[in-house]
Amino acid sequence: MIVHRDCRYFLGDRPCKPHKESGVHCQDCPQYDPVEERFLIIKLGAAGDVIRTTPLLRVIKAHHPKAHITWLTCSPEVLPKEWVDRMLPFTLEAVTWVTEASFSHLLSLDKDPEAIAVAARVKAEHRRGFLMGPEGLCTPADNAAQDKFLTGIFDDISKENRKSYPQEIIEICGYPYNRERYVLEPPDSQPDWNLPQASPRVGLATGCGARWPHRNWPDEHWTELATRLIVEGYGVVLLGGATEDEKNRRIADAAGAHYPGHFPLSGYFSLVNQLDLVVTAVSMALHVALGLGKKVVLFNNIFNPNEFELYDQGVILAPDYDCTCYFDPVCPIGGCMKYLAPDRVLEAVKKELVR
Repeated sequence: MIVHRDCRYFLGDRPCKPHKESGVHCQDCPQYDPVEERFLIIKLGAAGDVIRTTPLLRVIKAHHPKAHITWLTCSPEVLPKEWVDRMLPFTLEAVTWVTEASFSHLLSLDKDPEAIAVAARVKAEHRRGFLMGPEGLCTPADNAAQDKFLTGIFDDISKENRKSYPQEIIEICGYPYNRERYVLEPPDSQPDWNLPQASPRVGLATGCGARWPHRNWPDEHWTELATRLIVEGYGVVLLGGATEDEKNRRIADAAGAHYPGHFPLSGYFSLVNQLDLVVTAVSMALHVALGLGKKVVLFNNIFNPNEFELYDQGVILAPDYDCTCYFDPVCPIGGCMKYLAPDRVLEAVKKELVR
């Protein structure tokens, strides 16, 4: 009996999708799709970091239309199912499998110890990105990854960078960059969030994670912005996770803004998809909004602004203070974000919504 082991749908341990749907066998299957190359992407990261790496999928599909793509990540739920053939969570079982399988191309895009340790054991004909050096630390796989490697260990070199993150990643993998957009599948459903009827709707993502807390905009600024947007006729929706729940309830009470609560990622995507613009610090909200084609007003005080590709969907605002907290865990003046006035943010929102 013929078994097409090179078929995209072949699973090895259970019936494939064409067989389950129509009972067809390999020898007469009209959906036989032979794979010519196998890619493994290692990008563990947080959800937003994974989302902003998805432009790479467009490049792979364009240059390797017969490729099979496996992606190892801590956030498989954000990967587009129509683009990634095998989505693997970062578990012992998945790591065991990827280190025993063979691939045409390894794209190792994290510098963290656990990522490079896995990459060091992967069998692949072509290896791009970041691997593990003899001392157990990150090393670039080739010259294409050298610049990104250096920006991670020298602040002065990082500040000189003029490339966006998607451009860096795509060029590290050996391809030209053409401003390929994120690949984020729109949510399947649109639950009734009882959102404000006022339009346009503006989402305020009030959190930014715990790693660099001085990226937070003061609560009183969020409250003032929400209040003024509502007065001017906008629908205001507060966004956040469990960490921001208490803060968002306080802001909602003080400003009269709508706060629907916090939800799993699928619900969060659906909520953002019903907004017109999102105001946010560098967070998952930024990448979800960009992936869903929403406009953004982005707060940034500690990162190189060239890192962000907004695809003409928004603007970056920095505090009116020349602070030195570049990639630092503590702001030397105790929080330079207080010098970004709500007036500036309000005007940026209004300008972006009519542009």
